[in-house]
Formats: sequence, structure tokens, C-alpha cells
Amino acid sequence: MEILASIPSPGTSEIELGPLPLRGYALCIIIGVFLAIWLGGRRWVQRGGQPGTVADIAVWAVPFGLVGARIYHVVTDNQLYFGEGRDPVDAFKIWDGGIGIWGAIAGGALGAWIACRRRGIALPPMADAIAPGIAFAQAIGRWGNWFNQELYGRETDLPWAVEIDNGLDTGTFHPTFLYESLWCLGVGLLVIWADRRFRLGHGRAFALYVAAYTVGRFWIEYLRIDEAHEFLGLRLNNWTAIVVFLAAVAYLVLSARSRPGREENVEPRPDDADGPGADGPGAEGAEADGEAAGAEGPGSTVAEDPAEAAAKREMAQATTLDKVKPPAEPDAEASADRSEEEADASASENADNAEAAENADEGVTTAKSTEK
Repeated sequence: MEILASIPSPGTSEIELGPLPLRGYALCIIIGVFLAIWLGGRRWVQRGGQPGTVADIAVWAVPFGLVGARIYHVVTDNQLYFGEGRDPVDAFKIWDGGIGIWGAIAGGALGAWIACRRRGIALPPMADAIAPGIAFAQAIGRWGNWFNQELYGRETDLPWAVEIDNGLDTGTFHPTFLYESLWCLGVGLLVIWADRRFRLGHGRAFALYVAAYTVGRFWIEYLRIDEAHEFLGLRLNNWTAIVVFLAAVAYLVLSARSRPGREENVEPRPDDADGPGADGPGAEGAEADGEAAGAEGPGSTVAEDPAEAAAKREMAQATTLDKVKPPAEPDAEASADRSEEEADASASENADNAEAAENADEGVTTAKSTEK
């Protein structure tokens, strides 16, 4: 097989930066992370967020993502670390390569969710802001496989075949790292275009990134010849890509129906007059107390509302009229009842007086008879 052209692999996986050797794999990851944070920060501000928020979220998301990526790789390729003649300690040597994107997404999402919750931010708009940055970070990070001469595809004599001389295989192979790098670059550009064209929100930009990435990962996985677990003739990563793709598409459809458009407010601001604290009962109570203190305090110059002043004058006039108003005439029926009661009392008194006089006359007559 005559090779007309090919991509040479680096002679070493380390880059000398003075006295500090830096592995090419780690350098690619670091550059990708910083690019994702920078681009995500710009997009977050464009969507109404505050500068620096994405960097704060990344403090949680990046470590969680790296741990999740390594755990996924170790679990799905456990024979590399726990098989016969293997050293389990190698599972912690992340600088030697070996991370899984699905674990990175899951772990990073968990870390981002924790950080967003601490800041009172919803996760979907944050995911939309950083989605294309993640794709570009993957495009750069995949070149770490080139430094490590790993995860290449089948043998080929194509002009862009990669030369491998790692002691295990020798020859030219499909540069799957290059395929995935270019695919992720296209995915990032697609998300940016679709987000501007359709104003994607509520996590749909992130879902589009996931769906588009899984399509490319599915066919690239077919070209790889590294050891992997298989189920029903498909590699485990192929099955994962299918499940994640279906979930992402379902979210895109359901979210567009239930919550169309984009979020108007992605991050609460401390000085926002329309925020919940400005209209809360505490604010109203404080305002009322302040007005009362200003109105009753000595030397107060607080202006009084004209409508309130007019109402007070009307109440004062009504009170004055009540004070000078002559007493109301007694009710006629009540007066008649009282007159009748007084007449009965007078008649009863006259009868008693007459009876007393009669008794007195009888007493006098009796006395005279006795004297006789």
C-alpha cells in the first residue's frame, strides 16, 4: 500500500515549557476549558446576565466534569485498569489520557446545577449560553488523542491518514480525533447560528448541541478499533449516543411547545427595582414606617398628598357640623309612650292619695266616737 501523504504523530506527548513539562493532552483540555468559559461568558452577558458569572459557575462545573469524565471512562473500560496484570492505581492517572464525554457532560451539569442554585440562577439558560463553547472545547480537546497516539480508527491509505507508532500498532489509520474535532467545530457554529436565527431558550440550544454531537459520535465510533464493550453488535458508546440523541430531540420538541421563545431575565440583579425584594411586604412596611416617621417627626417637611389632605378637611368639617347641630327632636311614638306612662303614674298617685284621705277621715270619726 503506497502512502502518498499522511499526518505524522508527535514524537513525544510532552511539551517542554522551561523547567515544567506539560503533557499535550492536558494542554488541549486547558485551552478548551478557557475557550468555553470565555465564549460562554460573552454569550451570557448578551442574554442579560452579569459579567463573571460563567467563570464562577465553572469553578464548580469543571472539576465535576473532569471527575465525571474519568469515572465514565474507568467504568466503561475497566479492563484497562482492573484486568489481569493491570495496576488499579492507573485509574487515577488522568494525565495519561482516558476520559468519557458522556461522563463529562453529566458531571459538569451536576456541578453547574449546584453553582447555579447557589446563585439563584436557572440551569437551562446557563446551559444555552455555554453550549457552543463546550463544542469548541471538545474540538480542541480531541487533539490530546493525537499527542497520546490513541483512539484512532481502521487502517487507511487516505492522504489525511495519521501515522501511528506507539509500540502497539504501526501504520496509517483513520484520524478519528480529527474527524471529531472538525465535527464539534461544525456543531458549535450550528448552535450559534440556530440560536441567533430562532432565539433558542429554556435549554434548547444545549439540547441542539447534544443532538448534533451524538449524530457525529455515532458514525465516528464505528471507525474506532480500540477495545470497547459491545451489546447486540454495537459498541457501548453507540448505544449511549442513540439514547442521548432521542432524549435531546424529545426535549427540543416538548420544550418548544410548552415554553416557546427565550427567557427575558436570566439572572437576578441586586439593584433591580423590579426584583422580588422591591415589591415585597418588607419593602412596603419599611416605606410606610418611613413615611409615618417623616410625617410625625419634628420639623418634618414631607409633602402631603393633595387627595389625602382634601379627605382630612372633609372629615374635619363633618365633625364640626356634628358638634353645632341641635339635638334631634324625640321620636313621636316614644313621646306618646312616655306621656301615657306618666299619666298612668299620675292617676295611680291620685288614687293612692284619695285612699289615704279616706282612711284619715275614718280614723277621725272613730276617734270622735271613742271620746264620746
